[in-house]
Amino acid sequence: MKQSLVDFTTFNMSAKNLIKEAINGEQKMFVQGVLQRAGAKNANGRIYPRDILEREAKKYAEVYIKEKRAFGELDHPDSSIVSVKNACHTVEDLWWKGNDLYGKLEILTGTPSGNIVAAIINAGKTLGISSRGLGSVKTLTEDTVEVQEDFELIAWDFVSSPSTHGAFMNKINENVDLKIKKYYYINRIVNDIIKTGSQI
Repeated sequence: MKQSLVDFTTFNMSAKNLIKEAINGEQKMFVQGVLQRAGAKNANGRIYPRDILEREAKKYAEVYIKEKRAFGELDHPDSSIVSVKNACHTVEDLWWKGNDLYGKLEILTGTPSGNIVAAIINAGKTLGISSRGLGSVKTLTEDTVEVQEDFELIAWDFVSSPSTHGAFMNKINENVDLKIKKYYYINRIVNDIIKTGSQI
């Protein structure tokens, strides 16, 4: 059964990763860094195989980035839907360096959430980046699971707590949050009720 998979990476906003560009007379803010890491266990105990993450990143680029709707939110919502009213950035580009998936993000300084992110970056503070997706996992050991073929990437969101080791904007990381575990159990109960109801 598919479940919500949320994983975080610390995004280190160092000066070298902060880019300000004037486009059509408008000042824009970009940051870049590691969004996710393939083949390594993160703080949530999950491993994303390279082929699966590569497939999803390619699909994300070909659909969402190409169509200019690769939005991300500030703080991780308990939803598989990206809420545009809470959008704080867009993903503009993705590329690989070894097993690290990098991204270039535009901070949407014209939105309330984007202004908060910009203020945090300008203050020299650190944020995390969190992937949001749906999929199932296979248990490898007591504290390690592997993401399976049915994984679907939804978005990357800015968050306060990290989970992918050493990923920052320059740092991006996955987030460890008890709310996610709570959400997973509620989601499982609801799905069990739906399944049981359909058999009546």
